[in-house]
Amino acid sequence: MAHDHDHADHDHDHSHPASELSPMDLRVRALESVLVEKGYVDPAALDALIETYETKVGPHNGARAVARAWVDPAFRARLLADATPALREIGIGGRGGEHMVVVANTPEEHNLVVCTLCSCYPWPVLGLPPVWYKSPPYRSRAVIEPRAVLAEFGVTLPADQRIRVWDSTAELRYMVLPMRPAGTDGLDEAALAALVTRDAMIGTGLARTPERNT
Repeated sequence: MAHDHDHADHDHDHSHPASELSPMDLRVRALESVLVEKGYVDPAALDALIETYETKVGPHNGARAVARAWVDPAFRARLLADATPALREIGIGGRGGEHMVVVANTPEEHNLVVCTLCSCYPWPVLGLPPVWYKSPPYRSRAVIEPRAVLAEFGVTLPADQRIRVWDSTAELRYMVLPMRPAGTDGLDEAALAALVTRDAMIGTGLARTPERNT
């Protein structure tokens, strides 16, 4: 389901985490310790799961797809027409990414993804969801006043650029194909992928320019 909007103002917290553990982090650590102590969780298996999401499943997967779409018009067409099999072509898919739709940003239209009911998210493509994506303020205000939400992420769009909001569900999950930055004609796919952030594929950010990719 898509919503068309052009409004303003948001109060979710997307600041960088503090150096000390948050109360939630402490609770998770405590629960993990109890589960390990009672033998319900194998520490090695838990480490392997975390390592998988940190190194094998993550936003770098979606970034690879974006970079391929930027350099390969035929792949871009397949990705926009039927994203799930197109992603499988480059080894991306799995539980939570079975029914993907990719929507492309253009100078006329910017896309923003939200899940208003819970926090449906394409884990195999974008990795672990950010905390703010699951927060009630983001889930409600992204639909009501997306332009202000974007401004709070540091994204200021031209007044005449339409904003379209896509509502993910358990059956259908969205990813944004950001516009390719200027000045990237000589870059290969790996260098292009490095310019693509998780936020750019949710729509709360833009792809980095080569000068900003530090």
